[in-house]
Amino acid sequence: MLYFCIPTHDEAPTVGLLLWKIRRVLEESAREYQLLVGDDASTDATTEILAPYAKVLPLSVLRSEKHLGYAATVERLLKEALRRSDRHKRDAAILLPADFTFDPAELSEFLKRIDSGADLVIGEATQVDEADKWRRRVRRWAPRLLGRHVRVAGVRDIVSGVAAFRLVTLRAAFKDRPDRWLETEGWAANAELLSWAAAGARQVESVAITERVERQQRESRHAAWDRAKALWAARRQLVAPPSNPEAGRKDRSPRATTTRDTA
Repeated sequence: MLYFCIPTHDEAPTVGLLLWKIRRVLEESAREYQLLVGDDASTDATTEILAPYAKVLPLSVLRSEKHLGYAATVERLLKEALRRSDRHKRDAAILLPADFTFDPAELSEFLKRIDSGADLVIGEATQVDEADKWRRRVRRWAPRLLGRHVRVAGVRDIVSGVAAFRLVTLRAAFKDRPDRWLETEGWAANAELLSWAAAGARQVESVAITERVERQQRESRHAAWDRAKALWAARRQLVAPPSNPEAGRKDRSPRATTTRDTA
């Protein structure tokens, strides 16, 4: 079973299109899947947009009447996937943004890597049509701004918000954080999630993806400078994940098995 975890806040123009595109990508396969959308107190037409999709797709909407924030919504979705699955070693959760900057047509490589034994597959984005050079630079500098606690060996982009997790890996990674997994927000939360998940993974891989900025239907919530300051501030909240007790074994070491997709 694949659990697509999609956090959304006021993204009515794109969330329905994303769901339908996922369906189109998977309709010719025999894969079972569920769509989990975390509606974080949207004030636009998100609720109305999602209603008809729930009638024709395996869709569950986890709506919050109070704004929780991105990190709490992501955490809620991933925990729900863990709760629903009875096969954590086989099933996977796939985290996707609702703004359609990532095209689900690129999902096939993630699924291949999971089928081949990867426990964590990270999407490393190349931004297309990003006119603001400062936003590009902040994105590139994000790992340095966040500091050493949230690095994944061999992976340069840890903030894209596109990743596939074998559920047993999430369960193992956050066993010592049962109540609250993530302490930060936004890009920092993406990095925090991936670094902790990598610590619980036998095999970590990365896939080159395209992030199409022009597909964003709303104005970016943060100017480049504000984003940089937020990342710098987040480094004080970040805690390094515990070391993997089996990391010394060749088949368990994220450093030994991380690969870069250069296609």
